[in-house]
Amino acid sequence: MSKSFKAFGLAVGAFALTQSPAFAQTKVTNEGISPAEIVIGSHQDLSGPIKVWGVPVSNGMKMAADEINAAGGINGRKIKLIIEDSGYDPKRSVLASQKLIEKDKIFAMVGPMGSPTVLAAQDILFDAGVLQLFPLTAAEFTFKFDPAKPQERLKFNNILPYVESTRAAVKYMIETKKFTKPCIMHQDDEYGKSVLDGFTQQATAMKLTPASVTSYKRGASDFSAQVAKMKSDGCDLVVLGTVIRETIGAMGEAKKLGWDVTFLGATPTNVLEVPALGKDMVEGLYAASGFEIPYEDTAKGKVKDWLVNYKKAFGSDANTQAIIGYNAMMTFAYYANKAGKDLTGAKMLASLESGDVFQDIFSSPPTKFSKTNHLATTVTQVQQVKSGRWVLVKDGLMF
Repeated sequence: MSKSFKAFGLAVGAFALTQSPAFAQTKVTNEGISPAEIVIGSHQDLSGPIKVWGVPVSNGMKMAADEINAAGGINGRKIKLIIEDSGYDPKRSVLASQKLIEKDKIFAMVGPMGSPTVLAAQDILFDAGVLQLFPLTAAEFTFKFDPAKPQERLKFNNILPYVESTRAAVKYMIETKKFTKPCIMHQDDEYGKSVLDGFTQQATAMKLTPASVTSYKRGASDFSAQVAKMKSDGCDLVVLGTVIRETIGAMGEAKKLGWDVTFLGATPTNVLEVPALGKDMVEGLYAASGFEIPYEDTAKGKVKDWLVNYKKAFGSDANTQAIIGYNAMMTFAYYANKAGKDLTGAKMLASLESGDVFQDIFSSPPTKFSKTNHLATTVTQVQQVKSGRWVLVKDGLMF
């Protein structure tokens, strides 16, 4: 072999080593870890349009941190949780993230709130080597990562994604109820379009043509035109890519028209506030869900104790949002504990990708990640509002 050819071969090999995803190193921070504590940050909407999510999520996170610390912490280290208010404003989430990284020196960002706010701030975290764990948004950008971009390995999510959960719930409803004219009404934003994607993909897979597809602008309060159109199009199943107020508004409009049709909501409709505020208007609503919503008078064991303790601590009933916040912290603690006493960013990343399974007290689907999959689960339930309460109809669903 000639010297020049050999040199060329060595150069190509060196280039391949620096470029290959398999050899790319993910930089993970060791900031926020001391012998006494682990500093964790989060940004929540505590004052803006989705504070009905942000406040109970924050409460759940604080409750979990207090429990972990009272039990001796994580391998002897106490959790120091710092929560910033984003007001559901992307600019404020960026400023909050910069403050948490530069001033507070956080080890990880746990449970940050909202699709636009998380998206705006996540690259700041990755550049600093800060893990983004279990954000409160089911958008794909929170768990899908490009192996050629090593810093994207820092994102993990345990929230049920909108596309997959909608598909699983739609499949179940059509198969069991024999619907032939499914329709959808969705919010005209990233969330609503994800629900639309799930609906469209599943209808196509089942060789059904949607009878009607209609949308509304976020913040709208009048759904008379959309509901009238779906009624005239002969829909027998209406999928709702809505949140709380819009779910109640759409079903109330159908009742006004005397239209008796089956409604199926995406996961954000599966919260206590929908039956509490909607009352008779939302009776019979089905929804995709990640876990069964517990009620204090029927809960047992650890879940019953948890509900009582939450009310004692915060003066209000626990809800879905509080459970999600609590679980975000407990999931962090599980994998940090597994990472060992000599905790580092690299060891935490390895622990998360190890395939070890975390199971919460609420009988949710098990949480499990790998080196190639940073989404915990896509297993879906269907629940229904009966006599003002969410009741489990079917669990263990996939599409």
